Amino acid sequence: MPGFPDMGSRNVNDLVEFLVTGRDKGADPNLKNDPNWLKYRSDGESIFLDPDGYPAITPPWGTLNAIDLNAGTIRWKVPFGEFPDLAAKGLTNTGSDNYGGPVVTAGGLLFIGATNFDKKFRAYDKLTGKLIWETTLPAAGNATPSTYQVNGRQYVAIVCGGGKNGAPSGSSIVAFALPARSSSPPDARARRHATSRASS
Repeated sequence: MPGFPDMGSRNVNDLVEFLVTGRDKGADPNLKNDPNWLKYRSDGESIFLDPDGYPAITPPWGTLNAIDLNAGTIRWKVPFGEFPDLAAKGLTNTGSDNYGGPVVTAGGLLFIGATNFDKKFRAYDKLTGKLIWETTLPAAGNATPSTYQVNGRQYVAIVCGGGKNGAPSGSSIVAFALPARSSSPPDARARRHATSRASS
């Protein structure tokens, strides 16, 4: 049996009692009256880290994947996220834990925050996985972005709450606007002009 250091003594005691005696505490009707006993318990998620505080496996530690549902294959996969202190030492494209989903526009751009430590908000080409644009948020965008239109202009917004697994917390919503309408078709405009304005 693998080690589970976060099980806690009560869980370990219940497991040992079951293994030694065969007695399943969950089947004891008297326990329904014990307010301190829970049939199922969790001590929370514990990430397997090395002594330096990084994931204890070979990178990439997080990826963004596009799955072709018609073929049942992975269309592309890219490392997703970085640890800024490792990137400063030249170790880039490590990937990192990430929390949040993407939104895909009709023009084929995939917008996603989600990376916990680098606080980036990125736009990818949905067909190839090529990074088109990125910016740094005030805190990690551990959320799924929203896209909307006002007076014919498209915006994408994300909540920047951060705070997961020791990352700094934040409390802002940042919105980016695609360039104002021009004579170019929307797809070409969105890919050519990746600059955005932020407001919180």
